[in-house]
Amino acid sequence: MLPSSRLNWLLGLLCLCAASAAVAATPSSGRPAASEPITPIPPAPIQDPRRLALGEQLFNDTRLSHTNTRGCVACHDVRTNGASDAAHDPTPNGAPAPLNTPTVFNTALNFRLNWEGDLRTLEAQAEQSLHSPMTMATTPEEVLGRLRADPAIVRQFRQAYGRGPDRADLLDALAAYERSLVTRGSRFDRWLAGDTAAISSQEFRGYQFFKSLGCISCHQGMNVGGNLYQRHGIFHPLAAPRPEILRVPSLRNVAVTAPYFHDGSAATLPEAVRKMAYAQLDLVLSDRQTADIVAFLKTLTGQYRGHALTPAPTAPKAAAR
Repeated sequence: MLPSSRLNWLLGLLCLCAASAAVAATPSSGRPAASEPITPIPPAPIQDPRRLALGEQLFNDTRLSHTNTRGCVACHDVRTNGASDAAHDPTPNGAPAPLNTPTVFNTALNFRLNWEGDLRTLEAQAEQSLHSPMTMATTPEEVLGRLRADPAIVRQFRQAYGRGPDRADLLDALAAYERSLVTRGSRFDRWLAGDTAAISSQEFRGYQFFKSLGCISCHQGMNVGGNLYQRHGIFHPLAAPRPEILRVPSLRNVAVTAPYFHDGSAATLPEAVRKMAYAQLDLVLSDRQTADIVAFLKTLTGQYRGHALTPAPTAPKAAAR
């Protein structure tokens, strides 16, 4: 067998050769979209509009927290990127959360939820968030007590579910709203649908390079990730050592969801791309290679309610290392 250093060198050479072959390609000379490893985001599922409206109201309702001061939107701003600009959002007691908050957009397309992939359903995640001292620090029973005292929201529950507020319907309404938070209409999805002018030559070159490096082996499918587990720091340390095994994050809207990684330690997308290549592939990317991949990743920004997602309003705050 070849020594590992020699094997890594050959792997890097093969990747770079494959990438060089892609440079001459254009957005209109690629394979049919049906053969691409990334697929367009499907439409949001059809749901009862009364349950969707109730779920959206609850998502913004501060009564879901023990202190009656924060709703889900405190960490998941759907007006911008579905997350925040913080490496670690504050917990109810003011301490920083242990992990970076992922965007809520396209969460329903992941095969597991949370960084560790320890939950299977949006309902289970909603309940965990209510119980967790890091988020709402309450219980469904405490929340229901407040909601049942409000005639207006009791009426909304009756209209949506045929009965007053209960635990199952509280969680179902929140999950229904989160299922609606899909971001279609990205330029890359338009290219997949046949619009060859939707992406530039540089963006296409970045996509080809992204595939040739092997990034596509973890970041593929409709959510460009979110469908398997992976170890981080294979060749070199990447971020905080724990958790060691993570659910691969989606790269949808990645250009607007800085800071990056589970510890929020990368402030910019070029920094994150360089660190990933070095830690996971033992490759040092050139400025052009990095710029090409970043250009491709920017084409993955989708739209919500007719508007493209945007970064959080202030500069991202990366965690200190």
